Amino acid sequence: MSKKKPETVLQKNTQIDITLLFEHITKIIEKRKIKAGAYANREITLMYWEVGRYIGSVLLSGERAEYGKQIVSTLSTQLVGRYGKVFELRNLRRMVQFAELFPNIEIVSPLATQLSWSHFIELLSLETDKARLYYANEASSRNLGVRELRNQISRKAYERQEIANAALTEKSAVPFNVFKDPYLLDVLDLKENFMEADLEKAVLLELEKFILEFGHGFTFVERQKRMTMDGDDFTLDLLFYHRDLKRLVAIELKIGKFIPQYEGQMKFYLKWLNKYERREDENEPIGLILCTKASRNQIELMELDKSGIAVAEYWTKLPPKAEFERKIKEILTEAQERLERRKLLPGNKTKKQLNYYYEPKDDDTEL
Repeated sequence: MSKKKPETVLQKNTQIDITLLFEHITKIIEKRKIKAGAYANREITLMYWEVGRYIGSVLLSGERAEYGKQIVSTLSTQLVGRYGKVFELRNLRRMVQFAELFPNIEIVSPLATQLSWSHFIELLSLETDKARLYYANEASSRNLGVRELRNQISRKAYERQEIANAALTEKSAVPFNVFKDPYLLDVLDLKENFMEADLEKAVLLELEKFILEFGHGFTFVERQKRMTMDGDDFTLDLLFYHRDLKRLVAIELKIGKFIPQYEGQMKFYLKWLNKYERREDENEPIGLILCTKASRNQIELMELDKSGIAVAEYWTKLPPKAEFERKIKEILTEAQERLERRKLLPGNKTKKQLNYYYEPKDDDTEL
């Protein structure tokens, strides 16, 4: 088996171009530094997990818990003396909490290649395992920095996805974990009394922020997609493609409250896209109708998701933090109640697909 020869940037018997030489060596160094940094970050994070796991199991479990707390304080002083402030008592407690909230090494190990210890600290304050794993996966798959992760958490991305998931029925053609409800379009900086055309232009001007709000996998295809049939022209507001789902995603932007007539319009768009734009290796298109106000009871009654259509609200102004959290909590509670009522209907087998994290088995929690 022949060895791969190093890439040549200099030819024999020619004058050496020092600039070219410097740039090539710089690329090698930077590439290896990034890999070394990622490896070091992973090992440090796993070290913190092991330390927290050991302290939690040996010192803070069972009858030793109260006595163990005193020992942890002494241990912290000794560790700081040898290894520095990273092992101060507060951080040791975080390590213990880290191991408790992420008990499965099969989850922690791959995440540690993408997430820093600072990422995990942000996740420790979340209330549920599902929320922690959702945001961990988002940060990992989208390469989010700590500030961006903190922003996603503060904007309730997980809860808004749960609201959208709760609207999907037993025979939904809309996949789980794709859309949110409501969408927060405050980043578009729209003025009062804006029109649909203004909203479209704002989306295109801030496309990167718009896609960040939508989530991982979305890519922009076209604005005002023209569809012609029998001499008549029709235009779809926005056309996206979802790389992971391998589907076209049609998006209609509406000013005002959702009305049932929007269903027929979106169905036409999806059928046209399915017939004329869908490629052989792609799945059937799905659609999203974004409205200023959505009657969730009407949408549930119409079961639009069976036709591959989702409906969501969008907010162009973000309420103050306390009001925002209260509103999202109310909407999520109502959505969960509707989901529970549907489960009680005869023959309903709706089962949510949680595919954004590794789901451990009962016997996977031990090392």
